[in-house]
Amino acid sequence: MYVCLCNGVTEREIRQTAAAGCRTMAELTMRTGCGAGCGSCVCMATEIIEDVHRNDDGIAHAA
Repeated sequence: MYVCLCNGVTEREIRQTAAAGCRTMAELTMRTGCGAGCGSCVCMATEIIEDVHRNDDGIAHAA
């Protein structure tokens, strides 16, 4: 599913980027462009990043 339509970033790409060490929305934007356009994807992208890292240790990390 596309999360960021402006830059064509998918949920899978966000999950892969988070699994590779990305922990913040700012870092995700630098790596993928997600959130750099209209910004309507920021909340969902942040939730996805937190979900990936919640699975790491049971605690959501601030993004």
